[in-house]
Amino acid sequence: MIRYVLTCDKDHEFEGWFANSSAYDDQAKRGLVTCPRCGSVKISKAPMAPGIAGTKKSGKIKKEITDALRSVREHVIENADNVGDQFASEARKIHREEAEPRGIYGKATSEEAQSLSEEGVEFHPLPTLPEDHN
Repeated sequence: MIRYVLTCDKDHEFEGWFANSSAYDDQAKRGLVTCPRCGSVKISKAPMAPGIAGTKKSGKIKKEITDALRSVREHVIENADNVGDQFASEARKIHREEAEPRGIYGKATSEEAQSLSEEGVEFHPLPTLPEDHN
């Protein structure tokens, strides 16, 4: 796992954890890395000092973080409706009160995610887990 300090185009700073640098690059390219404060997908890596990995404590912390992310993802999958490729459309309907409010998840292109963000539709990508890269 690698931790990046990230900033959006509105200068909000936050952390992101990724399996490796190419995982970050791929997710950023697809618009899946979003600012938790404003939803912007215009994200860049902030300058940061390298961390020292390999201690037992860091391994335990990484496992705890991964387990917590896995738990969040499982909760969403168990308690929300999978709307597949219709995510952007369904999210807009709920946002505009044209559909009953409910938890949903699915897929959206980076363009759809950017458009939702610009419209003020609140959404958050499901956490990416190490097994997603196998």
